[in-house]
Amino acid sequence: MRIGELANLTGVSARSLRYYEQQGLLATLRAENGYRVYGELDAVRAANIKDALDAGLALDEVRPALVEGCLDVSLRESPYCAEELRRATDRLTALDDRIAALQELRGRLARHIDETVTRRPVEGTG
Repeated sequence: MRIGELANLTGVSARSLRYYEQQGLLATLRAENGYRVYGELDAVRAANIKDALDAGLALDEVRPALVEGCLDVSLRESPYCAEELRRATDRLTALDDRIAALQELRGRLARHIDETVTRRPVEGTG
Protein backbone atom coordinates (compact mmCIF):
# COMPACT_ATOMS: atom_id res chain seq x y z
CA MET A 1 0.00 0.00 0.00
CA ARG A 2 1.09 3.57 -0.55
CA ILE A 3 1.55 6.25 2.10
CA GLY A 4 -1.94 7.74 1.70
CA GLU A 5 -3.54 4.33 2.12
CA LEU A 6 -1.43 3.64 5.20
CA ALA A 7 -2.36 7.03 6.63
CA ASN A 8 -6.08 6.34 6.10
CA LEU A 9 -5.81 2.85 7.56
CA THR A 10 -3.88 3.81 10.69
CA GLY A 11 -4.99 7.37 11.39
CA VAL A 12 -1.34 8.46 11.25
CA SER A 13 -0.74 11.43 8.98
CA ALA A 14 1.48 11.00 5.93
CA ARG A 15 3.77 13.64 7.42
CA SER A 16 4.14 11.61 10.63
CA LEU A 17 4.79 8.44 8.62
CA ARG A 18 7.59 10.21 6.76
CA TYR A 19 8.97 11.42 10.10
CA TYR A 20 8.86 7.89 11.53
CA GLU A 21 10.83 6.78 8.48
CA GLN A 22 13.40 9.56 8.95
CA GLN A 23 13.79 8.54 12.59
CA GLY A 24 14.34 4.91 11.67
CA LEU A 25 11.11 3.77 13.32
CA LEU A 26 9.45 2.66 10.12
CA ALA A 27 11.35 1.00 7.29
CA THR A 28 9.92 1.48 3.85
CA LEU A 29 10.48 -0.07 0.48
CA ARG A 30 10.41 2.01 -2.67
CA ALA A 31 8.64 1.07 -5.86
CA GLU A 32 10.37 1.64 -9.20
CA ASN A 33 8.60 5.00 -9.44
CA GLY A 34 10.05 6.05 -6.06
CA TYR A 35 6.79 5.80 -4.13
CA ARG A 36 6.93 4.36 -0.65
CA VAL A 37 5.39 0.91 -0.37
CA TYR A 38 4.10 -0.45 2.94
CA GLY A 39 2.87 -3.85 4.07
CA GLU A 40 0.53 -5.06 6.79
CA LEU A 41 3.28 -5.20 9.41
CA ASP A 42 4.11 -1.57 8.67
CA ALA A 43 0.48 -0.69 9.36
CA VAL A 44 0.61 -2.52 12.69
CA ARG A 45 3.89 -0.82 13.59
CA ALA A 46 2.62 2.66 12.64
CA ALA A 47 -0.60 2.15 14.63
CA ASN A 48 1.38 0.92 17.63
CA ILE A 49 3.69 3.94 17.47
CA LYS A 50 0.65 6.23 17.33
CA ASP A 51 -0.99 4.44 20.27
CA ALA A 52 2.18 4.72 22.35
CA LEU A 53 2.57 8.42 21.55
CA ASP A 54 -1.13 9.04 22.24
CA ALA A 55 -0.65 7.33 25.61
CA GLY A 56 1.91 9.97 26.51
CA LEU A 57 5.14 8.18 25.75
CA ALA A 58 7.91 10.18 24.12
CA LEU A 59 9.39 9.06 20.84
CA ASP A 60 12.67 8.33 22.64
CA GLU A 61 10.76 5.95 24.92
CA VAL A 62 9.06 4.24 22.00
CA ARG A 63 12.21 3.75 19.92
CA PRO A 64 13.91 1.11 22.14
CA ALA A 65 10.71 -0.92 22.36
CA LEU A 66 10.46 -0.90 18.57
CA VAL A 67 14.08 -1.97 18.14
CA GLU A 68 13.46 -4.94 20.42
CA GLY A 69 10.16 -5.73 18.69
CA CYS A 70 8.03 -5.19 21.79
CA LEU A 71 5.47 -3.10 19.91
CA ASP A 72 5.39 -5.19 16.75
CA VAL A 73 3.99 -8.29 18.40
CA SER A 74 2.16 -8.63 21.67
CA LEU A 75 4.87 -8.13 24.27
CA ARG A 76 7.44 -10.76 23.53
CA GLU A 77 8.99 -12.90 26.21
CA SER A 78 12.36 -11.14 26.07
CA PRO A 79 13.81 -9.63 29.25
CA TYR A 80 13.87 -6.22 27.58
CA CYS A 81 10.16 -6.35 26.76
CA ALA A 82 9.37 -7.47 30.30
CA GLU A 83 11.30 -4.43 31.58
CA GLU A 84 9.41 -2.17 29.17
CA LEU A 85 6.14 -3.61 30.45
CA ARG A 86 7.23 -2.94 34.04
CA ARG A 87 8.09 0.67 33.15
CA ALA A 88 4.73 1.13 31.44
CA THR A 89 2.96 -0.35 34.48
CA ASP A 90 4.89 1.99 36.80
CA ARG A 91 3.95 4.93 34.61
CA LEU A 92 0.30 3.88 34.73
CA THR A 93 0.41 3.64 38.53
CA ALA A 94 1.98 7.11 38.77
CA LEU A 95 -0.68 8.47 36.44
CA ASP A 96 -3.45 6.89 38.54
CA ASP A 97 -1.93 8.47 41.67
CA ARG A 98 -1.83 11.86 39.97
CA ILE A 99 -5.44 11.53 38.83
CA ALA A 100 -6.52 10.67 42.38
CA ALA A 101 -4.66 13.71 43.75
CA LEU A 102 -6.24 15.96 41.12
CA GLN A 103 -9.71 14.60 41.91
CA GLU A 104 -9.11 15.33 45.60
CA LEU A 105 -7.98 18.86 44.74
CA ARG A 106 -11.02 19.34 42.53
CA GLY A 107 -13.32 18.22 45.32
CA ARG A 108 -11.76 20.65 47.80
CA LEU A 109 -12.01 23.51 45.31
CA ALA A 110 -15.66 22.69 44.53
CA ARG A 111 -16.48 22.64 48.28
CA HIS A 112 -14.68 25.96 48.76
CA ILE A 113 -16.62 27.55 45.90
CA ASP A 114 -19.89 26.16 47.24
CA GLU A 115 -19.17 27.45 50.76
CA THR A 116 -18.17 30.87 49.41
CA VAL A 117 -21.37 31.18 47.38
CA THR A 118 -23.49 30.01 50.33
CA ARG A 119 -21.94 32.58 52.71
CA ARG A 120 -22.10 35.52 50.31
CA PRO A 121 -24.44 38.25 51.60
CA VAL A 122 -27.43 39.00 49.41
CA GLU A 123 -26.97 42.23 47.45
CA GLY A 124 -28.96 45.19 48.71
CA THR A 125 -28.92 44.10 52.36
CA GLY A 126 -26.54 45.30 54.97
